[in-house]
Amino acid sequence: MNAPSTPTANPDNAANATTPAPLPALPALRIGQGWDTHALVPGRALILGGVPIAHSKGLLGHSDADVLLHALTDALLGGAGLGDIGRHFPDTDPAFRGADSTVLLQEAYRRVQQQGWRIVNIDSTIIAQAPKLAPHIDAMRQHIAAALGLQAAQVNIKAKTAEKLGPVGQGQAMQAQAVVLLAAASA
Repeated sequence: MNAPSTPTANPDNAANATTPAPLPALPALRIGQGWDTHALVPGRALILGGVPIAHSKGLLGHSDADVLLHALTDALLGGAGLGDIGRHFPDTDPAFRGADSTVLLQEAYRRVQQQGWRIVNIDSTIIAQAPKLAPHIDAMRQHIAAALGLQAAQVNIKAKTAEKLGPVGQGQAMQAQAVVLLAAASA
């Protein structure tokens, strides 16, 4: 078997040099990843994925502390290379005290779209010991899809426990992770 030909650097031999075939053009894609955590405290409403959920505790934060929407906002901004939620909506700004995280998510997506990106799909995970979240997943998917102008099939949400380990497992906090695939709006 003959060895594959290799390009030569000799300009006198340029006519005999082999050039690798160009790679096919790939669509412009970007992946964003987000993560957030908030403490659970009595006396606050629990809002997850924009949906109020009955529970004895709610998430502590400057805004409504929707841990899922915060992770998703970070993923969107990160995928477009626009930093994170704190850069755009700082918790030191009184304008965002008690803010609806759905409004922040929509504004973040508007900024992402201004950079020429659109959402292909979202995959996310909420980590919480209680309450049981399975009955609320579809409402969260529908809310996020409507807020971002997507189909519900483009939004996936999973719920996991922390197996009673750490602050999340002890019911003292909740966490969320989100991954977003972005494509160039012209693609």
